[in-house]
Amino acid sequence: MNTIFRKSMLSVAGLAFAGGVFAGPIAAHAATPVVDAKPTAAAVAVQAPKPQGDQSHITLNDEQSANVKAIIAATKKAGLPERAAVISIATSLQESKLENLGHLGDRNDHDSLGLFQQRPSSGWGTPEQITDPEYSTTAFLKGLKQVDGWQDMPLTDAAQTVQVSAYPDAYAQWEQQATDLVAQHWNS
Repeated sequence: MNTIFRKSMLSVAGLAFAGGVFAGPIAAHAATPVVDAKPTAAAVAVQAPKPQGDQSHITLNDEQSANVKAIIAATKKAGLPERAAVISIATSLQESKLENLGHLGDRNDHDSLGLFQQRPSSGWGTPEQITDPEYSTTAFLKGLKQVDGWQDMPLTDAAQTVQVSAYPDAYAQWEQQATDLVAQHWNS
């Protein structure tokens, strides 16, 4: 996709998300058409896209592993597919390395807290809510569901549309580890 078109699409998606933040959730989505054809290789590739760019990996401690399981549980509770959990975990890996961060003093980005570095001042919730893994994941997923076509977007575009980060391409580096973690824990 060319850069101008991509930036235009991200701008439109960002405006749509901003409208959702200020005006409330999107009222309704168009019904997904039913297709009776067997999936093609292209359709399968859309469901499990190849990670973009160089991939990063960290070794998880018990707390981080528990947070992975909490993100997966919240995703299942929201009735969303594994792809939503992959995007959520990759986002949390980038934002906090899957650590439920409290206020970091001078090292803090404004008033960002929790797994997703959400900000109370931006309407994500209270500090107590944002530092609750289930709540923060549900809040992230609520934003993700408002992004039309998130299921088919590159992970970094879907995460950036929700998070509005100063580093929009940084999420992509965690896609493989997030995919592996979801594969490992989704059915456990």
